[in-house]
Amino acid sequence: MFRLILSGRMLGLALWLVLAAAPVRAALDPSLLAGFAGDFQSRMNAIEALGVAGGDDARRVLDALEAGNLGVAADKAVIVDGDTVRDAASGEALAGGRDDVELITVNNRVRRTLAGARAALALTSADRAERLGAAITLGDNPNETLLPVFERALAAETDEEIRGILARAAARINLASPDAPTRLRAVRALGESSDPAVKNLLEGLLQKHDGDWVEAHEDVRAAAGTAIAAIDRRIAVAEGVGTVFSGLSLGSILLLAALGLAITYGVMGVINMAHGELLMVGAYATFLVQGLFRSHLPAWLDWYVAAAIPAAFLSAALVGVAMERLVLRHLYGRPLESLLATWGLSLVLIQAARVVFGPQNLELANPAWMSGGVELAAGVVLPYNRIAIIGFAVFVLTLIWLMMQKTRLGMFVRAVTQNRPMAGCVGVPTARVDTLAFAIGSGVAGLGGLALSQIANVGPAMGTGYIVDAFMVVVLGGVGQLAGAVWAALGLGIVSKFLEGWAGAVIAKILVLVFIIVFIQKRPQGIFALKGRFADG
Repeated sequence: MFRLILSGRMLGLALWLVLAAAPVRAALDPSLLAGFAGDFQSRMNAIEALGVAGGDDARRVLDALEAGNLGVAADKAVIVDGDTVRDAASGEALAGGRDDVELITVNNRVRRTLAGARAALALTSADRAERLGAAITLGDNPNETLLPVFERALAAETDEEIRGILARAAARINLASPDAPTRLRAVRALGESSDPAVKNLLEGLLQKHDGDWVEAHEDVRAAAGTAIAAIDRRIAVAEGVGTVFSGLSLGSILLLAALGLAITYGVMGVINMAHGELLMVGAYATFLVQGLFRSHLPAWLDWYVAAAIPAAFLSAALVGVAMERLVLRHLYGRPLESLLATWGLSLVLIQAARVVFGPQNLELANPAWMSGGVELAAGVVLPYNRIAIIGFAVFVLTLIWLMMQKTRLGMFVRAVTQNRPMAGCVGVPTARVDTLAFAIGSGVAGLGGLALSQIANVGPAMGTGYIVDAFMVVVLGGVGQLAGAVWAALGLGIVSKFLEGWAGAVIAKILVLVFIIVFIQKRPQGIFALKGRFADG
């Protein structure tokens, strides 16, 4: 018993010694908060100083300011905590009530300054996304007071992307240093950027003011010229990659629109003017699937696009089968009548969409995994939704190629495309092949509408603008040729984007049309000629 009591007393003594030796939480330096008792600008300076100082105590004061609980009493910054007034620096309770406190008004300018201070504090966050966002926010408008913050963050930061942003932000501040070697290091650091704003900043060093160079040191000017040339090269490369990517994105949409047309036009020779409306059917099917997920499966909303793939394909395929069975089957071999009939069907489908869904455009939300993009340079971003569309086009193209080359239906389609009479003579059910080919072609157009819905609004007339481009792809690539459709779609997309940057969208469209007319005059069969005895004859 005596040993038990002695052990308890020793344990209590040890606990008391540990608590006594524990460091007391350091309070904020009162001089940091003195500005809150001054005029408006002094308060702004105090907020910035807290962001530079960092730490949990600074965050505690900024939280109180944002909540409207920071004020001044007896020329001292205090925090109102219910009915208790506490010293903002130490957190200790003070005598007096909240009636003696003049609360600080939080207006828009205070909020902006507060956001900058919070970003400075976020540079020490354990979350990489939070640190990256803070670095971008502060790097856009660096000022001299933030230099210690950047230097402190650089000393602890291990992420290369964030380090680059911080280093360039610190370099922009050091560009105004009176020390020439410091300015030289700053210019070389800024030469790693791809931001046009940084280029403009460096070009200012090479200007003259009243006959004198803005940058007096010759070595700094030479480094600035080298840095500007490097930035120009990076911007040119990034813009070129961005233009090619935009062309591939446009080409992917054209390819999805033209793949089905290449099949139906190659098999039946029908100029289907309602093919663009099949894109619209697939887009509206995607809209309906999104609505179902939003109402019944909100936790899985980000994956509605995957569920919309079979829905878009089947809905457009069913509409295509109805068109072929009810109208087009009776007009084979009569191209003018089939053209007029499909044009009439396109008007019927557009009006039906207006009646069912309304005349206004509908906007579909991108899933979270398709939001954002990859930034190559300032102003040059590769959106994730367009990257997904390019990958989706490759996926659909692969399935169509496998169907055409590895299945019995594909063999029948190729046979009918090359020589319909001979295919019928050897037992190919040409009427059934027509229906199935039209269903597949229409379904692929519906998939094109799904892809289009992720980058554009869904409306009754959304497919009208793609029918001419789809026909240009089919004619340029070669009737019934998938490889020709691929090359023509991607080529037209890339060339159109480069011409748009040079001459504008309207002139680019005219130039592309003129090129296709001249090309068809010289090579009527397109890029890839159709093979077969019937084609040769």
